[in-house]
Amino acid sequence: MELLSLSAVELSAAIREKKITAVEAMEAVLDRIEECEPQYHCYVTVDREGALERAGQVQKRIEAGELTGPLAGVPVAVKDNMCTEGMLTTCASRILENFIPFYTAEAVLNLEKAGAVLIGKTNMDEFAMGSTTETSAYGVTKNPRNPEYVPGGSSGGSAAAVAAEECFFALGSDTGGSIRQPASFCGVVGMKPTYGTVSRYGLVAYGSSLDQIGPLSKTVEDCAAVLEAIASHDSKDSTSVERSDTNFTEALVRDVRGLRIGIPRDYFGEGLDPEVRSAVLEAAKVLEAQGAVLEEFDLSLVDYAIPAYYTIAAAEASSNLERFDGIKYGYRADAQGLHQMYKKTRSQGFGPEVKRRIMLGSFVLSSGYYDAYYLKALRVKGMIKKAFDDAFSKYDCILGPAAPSTAPKLGESLSDPIKMYLGDIYTISVNLAGLPGLCVPCGTDHKGLPIGLQLIGDCFQEKKLIRIGYTYEQCRKDLQGA
Repeated sequence: MELLSLSAVELSAAIREKKITAVEAMEAVLDRIEECEPQYHCYVTVDREGALERAGQVQKRIEAGELTGPLAGVPVAVKDNMCTEGMLTTCASRILENFIPFYTAEAVLNLEKAGAVLIGKTNMDEFAMGSTTETSAYGVTKNPRNPEYVPGGSSGGSAAAVAAEECFFALGSDTGGSIRQPASFCGVVGMKPTYGTVSRYGLVAYGSSLDQIGPLSKTVEDCAAVLEAIASHDSKDSTSVERSDTNFTEALVRDVRGLRIGIPRDYFGEGLDPEVRSAVLEAAKVLEAQGAVLEEFDLSLVDYAIPAYYTIAAAEASSNLERFDGIKYGYRADAQGLHQMYKKTRSQGFGPEVKRRIMLGSFVLSSGYYDAYYLKALRVKGMIKKAFDDAFSKYDCILGPAAPSTAPKLGESLSDPIKMYLGDIYTISVNLAGLPGLCVPCGTDHKGLPIGLQLIGDCFQEKKLIRIGYTYEQCRKDLQGA
C-alpha cells in the first residue's frame, strides 16, 4: 500500500480497518512536507507537534467507535485565510504576520467534527487577491507538476499541497475562480459550492457577496465527501442557507444518460489555447458516449463579466480591508501620531496587488463614480444571473474550460496585471451568479501541464455536477488503464 497515493476516502477506510493509524498517516505526510517544502513552498505554517497530538486524539476516537465517517483520521491542509484557534492566520500578508485567532472557522470546525486532522495553513495570494500565488508576502508557491510554473491562485498553496501529496485534501476559498483555476493548473479536483452552502464565518473576507469555501482533492469521491462534511447552516453567517440535500456522496453514480449538457460557443472562441480546447471537447465526447446529450449555445455577456467582477470585488475589498489598521491586531508601524501610524501600517503591511484593488474599490465607490461604475456593475451581475437562468431552463450542466491556458511560467503574470485578470474569464461568472462549479482534470498539454474541465450547475445542483464529474473521471480511468 503506497500510503501517500491513497485518496482521502481510501485512507480513512484503511485506518478504520486497522491497516494503519491516523498517527502513522500524519507522520508520513509530515515527512513528505519536510522533503518537498523547500522546493514547492505550499505552506505558510506547519503545526507538526499539534498535528501529531490531534492525530493521536482522533485515533482514540476511531478505536472507540465515535468516528466512523469517510474523513476520519485524514490529514487536511487549510488555506491561510480561514481562522484557526491558536494557530497563525496571516492571509499571506505582512499586516497579519502575528495574528493568532481565538476562534476557528465554521468549515474547519465541521471537518474536525468529521475526524479530519489539521496539518497547517497553506500559502495563497495575499488576501486572496491574485491568480498565481505569487503575491504572497511569504514567497511564491511552485507547481508540483513543473516547478518552473505557477500553481494558480489564490488557493495555489492548497492545490499544490494536494498535487504534491503533502496532504490528502485541502480547503480553499473561491471569489472568482480561486479554487477551480489552481485545480486546473495543478491537475486536481476543485469545487466551488453554491453561495451560502458553506459558512463563511471565520473566513477573512475579500468580496463578501462572492467568497465561498470549497474542497480541493485527488478525486471526485473525495470532493463529495469533503463537501458533505463542511456544508451546514450557520446562524453566525447571515448568508448561510439551510439545505436538506447535502448528502453529496449519494451522487457518486456512474450514469449521465439523458442529462443535457450545454457548451457555450463564447467559451471556445478567441483567446483559448488550442490544446485546452481540444482536451475539453474530447472530455465532452466521452460524456456523450455515455449517453449525455450535448448542444452548443450562446451564453452571452461573457465579455462583461471581468469588468463587472473586478468592480464589485474591489469595492467590497476596499470596505472589508478597512479594518486592518494596526490598532486591534496584526502589524503596527512605528510612527509619530495616529494618522501617521495608519498610513505607515497600511503602506508597509499591504503588498502592491492589494493596494491596487483597495484604490480601485475606493474609486468606484466614491461620490460621482458610484452610479457610473459600481451600480452599473451590479446591474450587469443581475443580467449575468438571468443569462444563466435561461441556460439552465434547457440544460442540466454547462461544460467548458476552467482557464484559457495551462499554467504560465513563474514571473510572467505579475508584470501584466490586466492579462492576469483576463485569465479568470471562464470562472468569475459562476461567482457573480452564486452558482456551483466543479473542475476535473481532463488531460495535459505538450509540456505535460494539466488541463481542467469545468462543469457549471444551477444553484443547489452540486449533485448533478458530482455525478457528471464522477462519470467522466471513471471513464478516464478506464481509458488510461486500457
